[in-house]
Amino acid sequence: MTDWLLANPKAGDGERNADFWQAHLAEVGLTDLRLCDLDDQGWVDLLAPGDRVLAAGGDGSVNAAARICRDTGATLAVLPSGTANDFFRNLGIENRPEAICQAVAANRSLALDVAEYDGGIFLNVAHVGLGTMPARDANSDDETKQRFGQLSYGLSLVRRVFSRRGFRATVYTDQGTLSGRWLTIAIANGTYFGGGSEVPNAGITTGELAVVGVRTASIPSLAMAFVLTRLLGRPPRDNDTVVEVQSPWCRISARRPKTVTVDGDVAGSTPFNATCQPGKLRVVVGEVSSSSRSPDANAQNAR
Repeated sequence: MTDWLLANPKAGDGERNADFWQAHLAEVGLTDLRLCDLDDQGWVDLLAPGDRVLAAGGDGSVNAAARICRDTGATLAVLPSGTANDFFRNLGIENRPEAICQAVAANRSLALDVAEYDGGIFLNVAHVGLGTMPARDANSDDETKQRFGQLSYGLSLVRRVFSRRGFRATVYTDQGTLSGRWLTIAIANGTYFGGGSEVPNAGITTGELAVVGVRTASIPSLAMAFVLTRLLGRPPRDNDTVVEVQSPWCRISARRPKTVTVDGDVAGSTPFNATCQPGKLRVVVGEVSSSSRSPDANAQNAR
């Protein structure tokens, strides 16, 4: 087994760089590392099933590393170094360098779901509508992102929500068809997005996507739906502002093309098709959250 350290020097505040992780990994006995990067991917041809890619970066870098691991059979280990680190939050590992490196050394891995769409995969959430704005604003304003970190996502969302501009779209799933004017639509593979916000009923081993749509409404109605969703852990059933379904696939078709973001990066525009691919990515984990279904059945310990 070969360990490949893939570090993005531009992730987060730049402090958790390759040197940072090499020093901490050495403390748990992991010293034989091969450095690699995404700009020159000649190393990908050398990857073998059972190798590990230690991805030090934000969700964008982790997404790129996950695609490589899925295609080669390598195992992904996440060294969270970005602003949001949402995929890492699913893995049941405390966000301390010592705990992370100990989890990598233990090499307990789990086969997790990925969501495929035209041209790529996403691990966390795809957004159409209002949900794309925080990522688009943060990506276009590096100073804001560096200064406010995770809060930059929330600041952008607050600025935009008061406009309440919606868009007409149709959402297709195996549960049926939903049409109308929407404020935002999210298709979630993982539980978290935007620096720790949770998607009700989403999980990385459920074998399904969680599709959540928010219809245009007054500010009080939106606020009430948000509060009730946070309190209940799911959208309120007697409030039609928020619509939620679980489905192994989803298609979104809008009257006019709408920007789509996946894992915080712009990925194109509607129409957008996504499919859950169960157990396609092996990842180093600690204790998987309760939102995941039967994790022990798929977990394995390195021998």
